[in-house]
Amino acid sequence: MNLDRIDLNLLRVFNVVFEERNLLRAAKRLNLSQSAISHALARLRYAIDDDLFVRSAAGMVPTPRAMAMAGPLRNALHQIGEAIGGEPFDPATTGREFVVAATDYVTVLLLGALAADLDEHAPFANLVVRPSTRIDLAGQIDLGRIDLAIGVYAEIPARFRFMCLWTQVDSLVMRQSHPLCDKVLDNQALLDYPLLTVSLGGTEEGAVDGYIAERGLARQSEMFDRQSLVDALAPDTPRFRMQVAHALAVPTLLRTSDMLALLPSPLGRLFAREYDVHSVAPPYAPRPVDVHAVWHERNDADPAHAWFRERLARLAPGLSL
Repeated sequence: MNLDRIDLNLLRVFNVVFEERNLLRAAKRLNLSQSAISHALARLRYAIDDDLFVRSAAGMVPTPRAMAMAGPLRNALHQIGEAIGGEPFDPATTGREFVVAATDYVTVLLLGALAADLDEHAPFANLVVRPSTRIDLAGQIDLGRIDLAIGVYAEIPARFRFMCLWTQVDSLVMRQSHPLCDKVLDNQALLDYPLLTVSLGGTEEGAVDGYIAERGLARQSEMFDRQSLVDALAPDTPRFRMQVAHALAVPTLLRTSDMLALLPSPLGRLFAREYDVHSVAPPYAPRPVDVHAVWHERNDADPAHAWFRERLARLAPGLSL
């Protein structure tokens, strides 16, 4: 194949169609007509001698050849952009949109402070928060639809970069008028009272040992250390009365209940400050876990992305343990 005969603009069209899987959305992103997108794809199909995309009810489905091309082309286009250069990144004037995947509790703990930080240092930048529980989180990062994902991960693939934001353990949360509120807790208390936990996906979503693995990225699905709890109470079994998908519902659920909630320690402290609940360390020793920010390696050298990561790193340390 003679690369001199390939128009770079055709590769840009391919990249956007691959990400959007929809001609209309691709046309809007490129500020072109839908017919112009179709014409560009036809030229590229002829040059490469492959269909590249097949129409379906779900959108434009890439062929195996397109799947093989997508990653290298995306990286090449990014490198071309860096080589050509442009205006230096200035947080005070940038209109960049940063897309973060996070749970509701991470949004409250960290991204609220980040929003205030952006108001001061990057007033024209925008922040979009997507649920980190969405199917195929790793795929969304691969496609560039998510800049950075925040959570607890058992495995992180080599194509992703990461940094630890804070370390947390489990805390035990109860209503202020709970019978145990002023008592020294022992393991028997966890057998006498039912438990409330937060689960972001169970075995029906493919969770194994509290984690869901997708494309090499294993994200936490149960927001507590089940194994340490079970080991501490063996041979007895705790009663898990309620599992919820949204951590922010916990204070309301505890208001008129004797349930004990197992939550990440930063969230337990937040609830104790903001709601009529009491947060203490459990009577056993849960394992500490690190909360990481994860991003694709292609964003390492992006000045805007690096600046955004630095702002997160400044805000996060106060949340540890």
